[in-house]
Formats: sequence, C-alpha cells, structure tokens
Amino acid sequence: MTDNRLNLLIDDLPEDERPRERLLQKGVRALSDAELLAVLLGSGRAGISAIDLAQQILLELGGFSGIHREDVSRLLEIKGVGKAKAARIKAAVEVAYRLGATQRGKQLVIKSPEDLVEMLGHDMRASDQEEFWVVWLNARNVVEGSRLLYKGSQDATTVRVSEVFKLVVGKNANAVMVAHNHPSGDPSESPEDVNMTRAIIEAGKLLDIRVLDHVIIGLHGFTSIRQKHPSLWA
Repeated sequence: MTDNRLNLLIDDLPEDERPRERLLQKGVRALSDAELLAVLLGSGRAGISAIDLAQQILLELGGFSGIHREDVSRLLEIKGVGKAKAARIKAAVEVAYRLGATQRGKQLVIKSPEDLVEMLGHDMRASDQEEFWVVWLNARNVVEGSRLLYKGSQDATTVRVSEVFKLVVGKNANAVMVAHNHPSGDPSESPEDVNMTRAIIEAGKLLDIRVLDHVIIGLHGFTSIRQKHPSLWA
C-alpha cells in the first residue's frame, strides 16, 4: 500500500510534526538533519513536502558535508530547489563552517581520536582529494598548531616521515597526531597506513616526540589506528 504521507505538503502535517514548530517547541537539537534542512527550504515542490525534498537533497549530495563540498549549481539541478533555496542552504552551511573554524582557533585539548575528528573532520570530509594533516601538541596535549602536509594523489606509500617531523621539531612540540581522509568514504586502514604509522612512531621515539595516534577520516566515520592496532605503541 502506498504511504500517502510521502505526498503531504508540510502544512498538511500535524502542527507538532512540522519542523519549524518542533524547533520552537523542543529546541533545535530535537530535529533530524532532514528537518533542519526543511526549515531552510521553507517549502517543497508540487506533491512533495519540504521534509521529503530535504531528504532527497541529503541523499543525493551526501549529507551536509556533501552540500558544503558541492558547488551551488549542483543544488540547482535538483527539482524544487531554486536560486533562493540554494542560496539559503549554501549560506547556512557556510555559517556552520565558519563557526567551526572560529572554534578551532581556540585552545584545544586532544584527549581522544574523536577530539581530532572534531577539529579536522569538517574540512577533510568536505575535500574531494586526499589530504594528510599533522597536528602538534604540548606536554598537556594542548594543540599548538596544525598543517596540511599533502593534498592530492599522495597516499600512505609516498608520505615522507621526515616531512612530518620537519614541521614540528623546530616548534618544541611534545607530541604529534596525524590524520588523513579517504574521499571514497570508507575509513578502513590499509596495510600501508599501518606501516606508515609504525615508521612515524619509531621516528618519534628517536626524537623524543610522542605520537598519539593516526586517524583516518571517512564521510561517515573514522578509524583510530591506535585503537585498532595498539601493539604498535607497545
């Protein structure tokens, strides 16, 4: 049986199920991604509610990170998304990006791989190219700086360990973390990733610089090599 609810306009929904009303009554955190996007859209298209259109956009573009990564012209290709809606969506996602950049500019303490993903994940998931980042920290694990070391076709077999530490030796760093992304979306580690991590750890021991972790970031998750391969740090 066809679910007629899929063809309801947003104003046809009960008031307590409309995303804008739910936001006002229960707070923004109560809304799903599709409901948040529906608030920005304001309306759907003929026969399709704003929520259904929002779900379509998120599915086709790969979530909010995909919206950030794609040009506004990609949004305009979706039926029901005109210039005004596309502009609102891109502006809102950019506001979130800039807010995240502001937060990243504050003093950060890295206590877990989740903290590193929080720091770098938004930018790395928005990139359609491979990126390799180095983050250096003091003795209290406060981030002192970060740098994009490689971007493009480099992979685990071409990252030079010497370049990792060249960035941090002159900065009196006490510890480093490294991260790279998989634009394909799958954050699973490869044997080359594990071998590179081993080499970085060994070089860190020689230089008396702690290597805290190597984190691989995918579109919807991450892999901590320290969590998956603790023996490397034994």
